[in-house]
Amino acid sequence: MLVEAVLDGGSGGGLEVGFGRDALPYGVFCVPGRFDEPRVGVAVDDAILDLGSLFDDPVFRQPSLNAFMAQGRASWASTRQHIKSALAGGAHERLIAAEHAVMQMPFEVADFVDFNSSLQHATNAGRILRPGTDPIRPNWWHLPVGYHGRSGTVVVSGTPVTRPHGQFVNAGAVVFAPTQRLDVEAEVGFVVGCGSTLGDPLTTAQFSDYVFGVVLVLDWSARDVQAFEYLPLGPFLGKSFATTMSAWVMPLEALDPARTVSPTQDPPTLEHLRVDGPWGFDVRLEMSLNGTVISAPHFDSMYWTAPQQLAHLTSNGARVRPGDLFASGTVSDEHESGSLLELTSDGAKPLQLADGSNRGYLDDGDDVLLRAVVHCFDGTRFRLGDARGVVAPARPVAGLDDAR
Repeated sequence: MLVEAVLDGGSGGGLEVGFGRDALPYGVFCVPGRFDEPRVGVAVDDAILDLGSLFDDPVFRQPSLNAFMAQGRASWASTRQHIKSALAGGAHERLIAAEHAVMQMPFEVADFVDFNSSLQHATNAGRILRPGTDPIRPNWWHLPVGYHGRSGTVVVSGTPVTRPHGQFVNAGAVVFAPTQRLDVEAEVGFVVGCGSTLGDPLTTAQFSDYVFGVVLVLDWSARDVQAFEYLPLGPFLGKSFATTMSAWVMPLEALDPARTVSPTQDPPTLEHLRVDGPWGFDVRLEMSLNGTVISAPHFDSMYWTAPQQLAHLTSNGARVRPGDLFASGTVSDEHESGSLLELTSDGAKPLQLADGSNRGYLDDGDDVLLRAVVHCFDGTRFRLGDARGVVAPARPVAGLDDAR
């Protein structure tokens, strides 16, 4: 079912929060017996409205949201209003029980960029990885630091995550083996709807014209591989083997009532990164490991905002395309940390789970679930789509007698 229990931002009290009838996230689904006919739908409480039966438009009878997203903001707004009117007018006969549907990848990912936009995460990680030095590099205060990932390894929630092989130092020797320090980070992702022109940077003011919606993201990281390879160029194979995103894409418009003021940026940014108005979002995350809640950070603590990230990634003239995905980076705040690297001090202080077991980093079979609740200024709440992944054992590597 679509409605699941989530905690109220980690406050400790159980609270049932669903998508409701106003949030209306988009997804792509199939029904048993018709897996060759993926459809675009919106979630309505614990059901799905088949948009292919509501609109005479082929974009809603395709296996992805890309064609619809490419139509632009005016089409997104009119479609959303039409859906609300149809539901108010009694379109209930078109609803399909969510339990009868199988969710698919919601859109084809064109490019994938991941940022490092939390001051708390950057500070915590810097202290762990570079002890005795300033945890924040000087450039971090002037731009949202990021890296390009691999779009082909972005997978939909529920897809198993195979433990990757890589090169790292083990007992003083460089080895090629399955990672021993598999981490996961809680993040929020933003989905580009329509494309821009090569050579023309986008401004922060154009954010709402280009960004279609929001997803939850689990960023999987092989920390030992990353530590060995990342100098001098940064994340590569330690990050590019899998990224999990939710099956439901929440329209950006639905989060307008949850916009809030972000932390003050000091020093002030350069002109092209300045934003007008509040561009933080009151989104409260909850990450659990094998059923034990291990972190519940607040997204409104992020130092760099999504409009600044979009402006920065296009500031050199790079263009965006329908289906581009850029993620916030690990969401950590003053009280909660969104990665095992931080939570366990790089594995030195393992977490104890409810079943009595301990984790420094992830074991095979571990089940990670990321959920989130959006808090609006009028008191209403709704959730984002879940992002979930289970760690699968490393696969044998051809040509190696022993891949341990």
